[in-house]
Amino acid sequence: MTSAPQTAATLLGLFAGHGYSPIEPAIVQPADLFLDLSGEDLRSRMMMTADSEGQEMVLRPEYTIPVAAAYLASAQAGQVASYAYGGPVFRLRTNEPFEFMQAGIESFGRRDREAADAEVLGLALEATGLKAPTIRLGDVGLFLALLDALALPAAMTRRLRRAFAAGTLTPATLEAVASPAQGTLSAHEGVARALEGQDSKAARAFVEDLLKIAGITTVGGRSAGEIAERFLEQASASAQGFLPPSARDTLAAFLGIEGDPDSASAALRTLATTSGLALDTAIDSFDQRTGFMAARGLAVEDIQFSAAFGRNLDYYTGVVFEVRHGGEKPVIGGGRYDGLLTALGASGPIPAVGCAIFVDRLNGGAA
Repeated sequence: MTSAPQTAATLLGLFAGHGYSPIEPAIVQPADLFLDLSGEDLRSRMMMTADSEGQEMVLRPEYTIPVAAAYLASAQAGQVASYAYGGPVFRLRTNEPFEFMQAGIESFGRRDREAADAEVLGLALEATGLKAPTIRLGDVGLFLALLDALALPAAMTRRLRRAFAAGTLTPATLEAVASPAQGTLSAHEGVARALEGQDSKAARAFVEDLLKIAGITTVGGRSAGEIAERFLEQASASAQGFLPPSARDTLAAFLGIEGDPDSASAALRTLATTSGLALDTAIDSFDQRTGFMAARGLAVEDIQFSAAFGRNLDYYTGVVFEVRHGGEKPVIGGGRYDGLLTALGASGPIPAVGCAIFVDRLNGGAA
């Protein structure tokens, strides 16, 4: 299916030749990093353990979070730095091994975001040597810009963002996702009402105290922060009402935009004009990225853009992409995650983009 390279080590060497420094974070990682930041799908598939003091640990389920944490702990934190990795990761998968090899790259600190996005995707395609792959492209940044322009209530925005990341937000499901669930307050109304009106930090501290009293650190793979967010949604649900018809129609039209990046851009600009929303900055960035992809030799007309496409990790904030080659599951996946470094403790946002290659899928099972 592919030409050489076919191992994580060879991929790592190729990326190093392009200026990406090799890095190998520890296999056993603190669980809270992933529980707070990775998204519900990955959390449900992590392989948990504990250290001698009872602290929850996890076998490394992916590389992006530990590489980002290592970057922040290094002397290069806040500066431009590029890393490459190659090694085993561990998570539950259907009809595939739970331990498998990944290789990939992470780029931090570059202000030329669109060029960096194109470089990461282009290098991954070059390294794998895939012939006529199927490239699927999305843009979380466009979706977030649309939500900001619509100025929806905070709880409704959180519901929409979570469904988008999970891949369950479509024109057909929009109304159900945006509508507040009925009767959700009854079981925990006291807690929900206690959280109402508090900021996110105070809410999180309150929930963590309750869980600590009960001797619980997580519930169903969800962190205290996510539990607090769900309670806040429930507390405010009755006041949020339903999605206004104009916002619903605009979101449905946005989610229905598909095609190559150039035709999608034209549709996005038409939507912005007809809805009276200021989306020019986000669409300009989209177009610049397309130009950099074309400059790297990518056949832009063959890329499949879908405005409804968002990968199932919570930390993505910009472009997202998946590459398939003769199968239903991606061989390459990645995107931009400018907010992750702040969540990990950086004093301010640091641009970041990267991707992972599933080496076993690349080789039809070989590692």
